[in-house]
Amino acid sequence: MKTNYVQWTDLLRIEKKKKNFINLFHRLQQERRNKIIYPHNKLIFNAFFMTPFNKIKVVILGQDPYCLENQATGLAFSVFKNTKIPPSLKNIFIELKNNFNCPNKKMHGSLDSWAVQGVFLLNTILTVTKGLPGSHKNYGWELFTDRIIKYINHFCIGIIFLLWGSIARKKKNIIDSNKHIILEASHPSPLSSYRGFFGCQHFLKTNNFLKKQGKSPIDWFKNITI
Repeated sequence: MKTNYVQWTDLLRIEKKKKNFINLFHRLQQERRNKIIYPHNKLIFNAFFMTPFNKIKVVILGQDPYCLENQATGLAFSVFKNTKIPPSLKNIFIELKNNFNCPNKKMHGSLDSWAVQGVFLLNTILTVTKGLPGSHKNYGWELFTDRIIKYINHFCIGIIFLLWGSIARKKKNIIDSNKHIILEASHPSPLSSYRGFFGCQHFLKTNNFLKKQGKSPIDWFKNITI
């Protein structure tokens, strides 16, 4: 099936009827009564709203949202424009600037411009309790996001998947490497970035693959420098 016959609204409509999804949102609704959960309800599916299904060129998989106030935007690794840049995103920017030999560029932390250019910034878990990273593991998000990855794998061709860290790298088992391009590295966290993230050149490689496919490359610095 061609991707222009598929829209996120079609896929989400199917998913929202499934029992595990209904149970998941009931649990979130109950917990929001006495806990602060990020991101805000209206931003949980922000990655889907900002990157239409038939515009996807690249998928970057994160783990779960940032868990501090005014950070989580619904886009993996991204924060709000005027928010302090978290350590993992700092390392992403270091690698990006090294890829294109521009180490002195100053950047803010909003990755909205990547999303609108076709970079689908998907966390494997879409919510988190304030101050507790990984707190919504096994709530049911993994089942949902695995199915989203499978949808992309099935309906699209030539998508470049950037899998950073052990959680993301496990997803290669549900991606057809004959149809898509898979680039792997360690997580950009300060705890692991030195084990293969720095020097992976994924941003440069991604653009080279896009050019070979006859697609326009990602302008990684568009609307992100200050």
